[in-house]
Amino acid sequence: MRRFGTQGRVYPDKHYVVPRTEEITDFNNRVKEGRYIVLFAPRQTGKTTFFRMAIDALITETPTYFPIQLDFQVMRNGSPPVFYDRLSQIIRRHIEFVLQKSEMKPSKDLTQFLEDTHLSDHFSMLAFFEELETVLDNKKVVLLIDEFDGIPQDVVSDFLYSLRTIYLSDELQCPHSVGIVGVKSISQLNYDRSVSPFNIQDEFRLPNFTLQQVQELLSQYTEEVGQEFAPEVIQTLHTQTGGQPFLVNRMAQILTEELDIPKTDTLTPLHFSQSHTQILREQNVNIQHLTTNIRRDPRFERVLMKIMARDEGVDYNLDDDIISELSIYGVIRESSDGKCEIANPIYLSRILRAFKPTFNGLEDKYYSEERDECELDFLTTTGRIDMESLLDNFREFIARVGFRILQIPDKPKEYVGQYLLYAYLDQFVHSVGGSMYLEVQTGRGRMDLLLIHNQQKYIVETKIWEGNSRFATGKKQLAAYAKLEGTEQAYYVVFDHREKPKSLIETDNLGGMTIRSYVIPVMQTRPTSEQVEN
Repeated sequence: MRRFGTQGRVYPDKHYVVPRTEEITDFNNRVKEGRYIVLFAPRQTGKTTFFRMAIDALITETPTYFPIQLDFQVMRNGSPPVFYDRLSQIIRRHIEFVLQKSEMKPSKDLTQFLEDTHLSDHFSMLAFFEELETVLDNKKVVLLIDEFDGIPQDVVSDFLYSLRTIYLSDELQCPHSVGIVGVKSISQLNYDRSVSPFNIQDEFRLPNFTLQQVQELLSQYTEEVGQEFAPEVIQTLHTQTGGQPFLVNRMAQILTEELDIPKTDTLTPLHFSQSHTQILREQNVNIQHLTTNIRRDPRFERVLMKIMARDEGVDYNLDDDIISELSIYGVIRESSDGKCEIANPIYLSRILRAFKPTFNGLEDKYYSEERDECELDFLTTTGRIDMESLLDNFREFIARVGFRILQIPDKPKEYVGQYLLYAYLDQFVHSVGGSMYLEVQTGRGRMDLLLIHNQQKYIVETKIWEGNSRFATGKKQLAAYAKLEGTEQAYYVVFDHREKPKSLIETDNLGGMTIRSYVIPVMQTRPTSEQVEN
């Protein structure tokens, strides 16, 4: 039986695979036209799997193409002579592999040519490719380079200039096409400070899985095993992962292999909630890459919080170093209006968890000592969460601790309210046996916290105060979202960081939805000793 693959390249005979038929056709049409194609995308997005699937399809369709696959990952620290010597070995070995796989014997000329070949620099590489096509009986060579950003800095410029020379030549025709795969784009490799030597590149974008592709992937499992996914599970899985290939497969892996759900049972939203809780708390390779990357620069936290919490958004400007790096790492993407947005809700949840202090020093103040409260006091006799009382208490908590929220270390002060609300609700739902995750509807400017307890949904949206107009618009958006989620009530928490903030609690009926709104003042400065005494 096949599995959902999350460990490196996936294979159709071992794993469930999204065919990506349209993308493969697009890529191979470019190869046939002799283009030099580049694809740069974050890790665990299926780049290597896709390129190899595309080449396999190309050779099956047109056997006159001859692929040579290289991997520069282990070459990063090699000197130029070492790099070219290793390159010649890899090329020779892969040519032999392709011939053996095709059950073809190399000609004497090819065998002698490969034995005599010893690359030492880009000049010898040019001479090598000039003769290679002839000894391969005029097959069209397609050069695929994986992990290209592992190329040594001392080599990259001359290497690219050499490929450019071949591309622009009327005489040299080998390689016929080149595919370059990596995480960083060529312009981001810092090969020198001049104009890119590879300005003939044809950029190819490999998108995340569409909802239809996720349905197709999961249907392969259903056809083999018989276990079905409820339609809303497929939709939610796609929404929460944003179609990110690793996350899609990991969620499916948890659902089908790790929760011990009988194969005769349909996978329901309750099962999805269990798998979602697991992926928000586990350490897998993809999440480790995410958290490592967002901690690379202390400036990332403030920018990410601004993207998440402010309607005005942040321009998706790749000339900005911070935006460029976050994009390279797959943390953010461009929205339809040219702004930054977090790549998917799971990443958003993990970002908040990564930056949330393990202890904020205020946990013992969450509930009133005078009333001797605890988490269970906010459950009704019917087992529902009393959200109104729970959020009333949070508002009182902020008032109780006052300026002490500004003493939470290493947190951007304008976003400390969001951190505290997230920590407060996260601790509560887990104490009462529930779960919480984020639904990102606009991609920025709002965080919809979805609490689930006893199969009941509770929606809390949080924002920063940005004026009366946006406050009113936010309530309407929340009402529409609550209706879509099938709930009758939702909660709107807005933090006011102005010098003269105004506290507000109000309840509105919007389109049949009850919206309870809180505007919570956040103290901007620590009071003087005289003010404290008074």
